[in-house]
Amino acid sequence: MEKYETYQYDVLIIGSGGAGLCAAIAAKAEGVTVGLVCKSLLGKAHTVMAEGGIAAALGNVDPDDNWKVHYKDTIKGGAFINNWRMAEILAKESPNCIKELEQWGALFDRTEDGKTRQRSFGGHTYKRLCHIGDRTGLEVIRTLQDKCVASGVDVHMECIITHILKEDGRVTGAFGIFLNSGKFVVFKSKAVILATGGAGQIWEITSNSVDCTGDGYALAYFAGAELMNMEFVQFHPTGMAWPPGARGLLVTEAVRGDGGVLKNKSGERFMQKYDPVRMELSTRDLVARAIYNEVKQGRGTIHGGVHLDISHKPKDYILKKLPSMYQQFLDLANVDITSEPMEVAPTCHFIMGGVKVNPETCESAVPGLFAAGEVMGGVHGANRLGGNSMAVLPVFGKRAGKYASEYAKKLSGFSEIKEETINVHEKELYSFFENQGDENPYNLHQELKKTMTSNVGIMRNEQGLRAALDKITELKNRYRNISVSGETLYNSSWLLAISLKFMLNIAEAVTVSAIERKESRGAQAREDYPKTDIDWGKKNIRITYQKENPKISTFPIDEMPEELKKLLEEK
Repeated sequence: MEKYETYQYDVLIIGSGGAGLCAAIAAKAEGVTVGLVCKSLLGKAHTVMAEGGIAAALGNVDPDDNWKVHYKDTIKGGAFINNWRMAEILAKESPNCIKELEQWGALFDRTEDGKTRQRSFGGHTYKRLCHIGDRTGLEVIRTLQDKCVASGVDVHMECIITHILKEDGRVTGAFGIFLNSGKFVVFKSKAVILATGGAGQIWEITSNSVDCTGDGYALAYFAGAELMNMEFVQFHPTGMAWPPGARGLLVTEAVRGDGGVLKNKSGERFMQKYDPVRMELSTRDLVARAIYNEVKQGRGTIHGGVHLDISHKPKDYILKKLPSMYQQFLDLANVDITSEPMEVAPTCHFIMGGVKVNPETCESAVPGLFAAGEVMGGVHGANRLGGNSMAVLPVFGKRAGKYASEYAKKLSGFSEIKEETINVHEKELYSFFENQGDENPYNLHQELKKTMTSNVGIMRNEQGLRAALDKITELKNRYRNISVSGETLYNSSWLLAISLKFMLNIAEAVTVSAIERKESRGAQAREDYPKTDIDWGKKNIRITYQKENPKISTFPIDEMPEELKKLLEEK
């Protein structure tokens, strides 16, 4: 093992976004040794792109709000297939997490009487989103990063984890590469927490950062954990439609929450046709399909989007509420949103499915392997409400850190990691330099993204999904012939080749799940099965890894307690 860098921690956390940082802080508070691995640099996590706010029923602006209403909104928004216990935990615990963030130094916007200000978001009954202008994620990451470093957590930057290590069926650590040196690294660990974010780079147009390549889903999948509900991929209604270099960049839902309206090229406020009550503040799946439909029927803008207009609001109001959006459009599209509309179009944004975990502890089916944040499935059901993803980070990040620490404390020592296991992983990663094939990872990635966008996007059908599955199979076969050259340090071709294994297998999991679910529900919209099916509302889809083809099955949704059922019946 001397030829590798080696580290040893009770709890190892993979991912340095909001969920990973919260897990690290919570684990450190339990008195265990903690290591945090960043794929990029500390502070560059995708959480910084979350602009609009954190959902928490504080009732500061709308006094009638409470956790019960938040719970009901979350279940209804998720088309009734959420894990009810996870939704309950989210609604009950998010208010205290806001208060804790404030105690750690987060500077939320304030009401005139000094309380945390809250704004409207789609699918939420009341103004519930706690925010810092339209830069909420950036402030949250700043706060958590400072707290994490002050807590004494060891941070390893520019490191990609390629394999979860196991012995006798349980986690023993992780294996990876330091990108800035090209050297391999072995982490011995009693417990591992996955907090790696999403997989938007599988699609052509995405709000996700370049690091969102599905790593955590795939690491769990290959380690033997179960993935659930991977068919539910959220396309945020409003990404930038122009210019090409910025296409897909997120336009926060706060624009609509603060009064922005959607219009087609004829100036018609088209949401009246799709949801006359909630209009622009309908759920994301419905708004995204409405925009898709307007463009498809020829009522879109010249750049394939629609107009989002907030210029009817006073300039000072816009500059105060949406400073980042103002600067983003001015710098990237030469558009002054205080006087003219924005062009927006749907963009791949979030995966509601993920690693199936215990709702209380966040532990997967693999002993010692935990998950938190977007990589964790269950809480959002078939469609996520805006702001709930940010609430999940502290709520379930803390739980993962706490229970992973408790798990680690029960183990007497660290398991031996066999050198032959490391040699197999090393050989696999070096094989890209030794291959004589003529496949280029960039070409395969482009073909994958095009296929998924065309066939596994906002609207789906059997023919398109089958075509996508055939293409993914072809790409997996061609993947064996990828060849890269050059050194190992900062080799982007090598990194993409490694990441493609993750993306191809997760794209396959999404596609086979979408084929299996023969109905339309939430973010899964089937043209050939346009109705919501009662039977499908009683079960979730589970995917487990097999060498040839993924194993697909269903499992029943847990029965909701009577007192929670009654909440859903209330008007």
